Amino acid sequence: MLRSFTTLARHLNLSRAVEELGSTRQTVRRHITFLEEAKGFTLFRIRDRRYELTERGASALPEAQTLLSRGNAWLTSEVGFEYGMLRISKREDDWRFYLQQRPLSDLWEKSSDFMRDSVRCWAEASGNIEHPSFQPIRPYAMVFRPNERQWVCVDVGRESSFATWFGWEWQSSSIGRTLEALPGGPLIGGIMEDTFHEIAANHALRFDHIHTTVARKPDTPLIPLSYSRLLLGARFPDGSFALVNIIERTNALEIDDLPPAFVNSMDPEWEMHVSL
Repeated sequence: MLRSFTTLARHLNLSRAVEELGSTRQTVRRHITFLEEAKGFTLFRIRDRRYELTERGASALPEAQTLLSRGNAWLTSEVGFEYGMLRISKREDDWRFYLQQRPLSDLWEKSSDFMRDSVRCWAEASGNIEHPSFQPIRPYAMVFRPNERQWVCVDVGRESSFATWFGWEWQSSSIGRTLEALPGGPLIGGIMEDTFHEIAANHALRFDHIHTTVARKPDTPLIPLSYSRLLLGARFPDGSFALVNIIERTNALEIDDLPPAFVNSMDPEWEMHVSL
């Protein structure tokens, strides 16, 4: 039923959705009707023989996509939770992605001064990215805005991990791109999108340790990349929501599922040692 909902929401065309699902029109309609009855509101309206998401249907879509993707990942043991903390372990040929959400106490007890100072600046600025207290970390931040159920990059700090890893070409070319259009593609974009939605819902903060492999330039080999990530719920001067992504490249990670062969596998020269 979730697959019927998300597929129809993507195509907004019943015939195309049925074709992709390998189902029937009656089955897809029945799935949508059951979901609408269970939720207590209408997901779609039909105008000129075309489907449109209702406002509440559009609001329900991100959670349905998350439930579907996590359900599929759970079946393959790629995603799980340890004491309520998200864990992701994905491998495919030379590509890999390991994420472990860390308790916020790690920020005070185990993380770098840079990460602690980033939280302090965010708190002193009350989440306002243009506040004077926020400016010391602005050069290290990527800022995103939600737009039509997508996350759009609106700012890339010149000293950010993104800029210093991929170079100025990607730094200057990423403004206005969605998560899926950034290096890493739709797969990484989909993983990141779930955590972005979490911060948008609670306007709080989140701390993760991540190890992956990624190319620094197009058509070059994948190489190890390890980093700690701080997501901060913030706001633009007009009060609209801003998501701040601060990354510090480091081999000092705690990821339980990370195989020993990948521990400390990032070249130490790429570690960041930031002092505000």
